[in-house]
Amino acid sequence: MKKAITYWRDEAKEALQVSEHLFEKRDYSYALFFGHLAVEKILKALYVAKKNEQAPPIHNLVRLAEAAEIALEEPRKDALIKITTFNLEARYPDETRSFRKKCTEDFTRAELENITEVFQWLSRLIP
Repeated sequence: MKKAITYWRDEAKEALQVSEHLFEKRDYSYALFFGHLAVEKILKALYVAKKNEQAPPIHNLVRLAEAAEIALEEPRKDALIKITTFNLEARYPDETRSFRKKCTEDFTRAELENITEVFQWLSRLIP
């Protein structure tokens, strides 16, 4: 399972790096989408490390954290809920593209900072 942990950790780091590149290119909604991918993949690394089995193919970050038996205080749970919305709203925009309009530079910068903080917290939990 060590290979799987390394795989998910490397994929997570790459997704976080892509989110930063997309932010620099001013592609804000997809920067947040890749931020979600980074958190999802680091959660999958943690899942494999804790459960010694392949991670489930789910994208809901709270469900993934609960499956990995991670204790979630309310602020952490709220952060994961919000980050999960970036996956859904970027992949399935409504006809008014309201999410893309909401993704200003300031909004995206603040959310990427939150994503990075959550990412670092989860990374520290991997044994």
